[in-house]
Amino acid sequence: MDMTAARPPTAGRKAGEPVWELARLYPEQGSWTEEDYLELDGAQKILAEYTDGFVEVLPMPTWKHQMIMLGLLYALEEFIKPRNLRKASCAPLPFKLRKKAWREPDIVFVLKEHLPEGDYPDRVDLAIEIVSEDRRSHVRDFKTKRCDYAAAGISEYWIVDPQKHQITVLCLEGRRYVEHGVFRKGERATSVLLKGFNVDVDAVFAAAK
Repeated sequence: MDMTAARPPTAGRKAGEPVWELARLYPEQGSWTEEDYLELDGAQKILAEYTDGFVEVLPMPTWKHQMIMLGLLYALEEFIKPRNLRKASCAPLPFKLRKKAWREPDIVFVLKEHLPEGDYPDRVDLAIEIVSEDRRSHVRDFKTKRCDYAAAGISEYWIVDPQKHQITVLCLEGRRYVEHGVFRKGERATSVLLKGFNVDVDAVFAAAK
């Protein structure tokens, strides 16, 4: 006997509607505080950033995204460890962009003098974002975060674009970024902040295969 067919429908609930009991556990958009955001558990926080009372849910990372991220993180760690250049980490790790704004770059590097005293960094020296395939992610990484990270004083920002097979390296001049270079197939992307650090563009994207 098929017992599932004998089950009565859940009273008062319809397929396709939100689970309102869970939705109401959280503040409405525009009413979130920094404390509300930081109280999200790890599984939720990996998918969300916070700006001026609003929480933005981010795309779930794919295998390709994660393999590229880990390859870059390993390369960065291999460079900074023997030089005692302090710390690098990867998402999920929120950092305080400014008052009432938090971001989660895919990879962050922090110099010794900027290491956090609390649970989360409030100063980052290098940020790396790996662009997801959807249009919103493209706008977020190439436009919104370019402005955000420049305003926050992040010295260098790498935008890794698997769709175009290219890495854009931006360096801070005053309060805005200028292109150090857009590196493509057959080239090595280089850092200005970390002199001598470079990665093979083809190898970065091959890590996802």
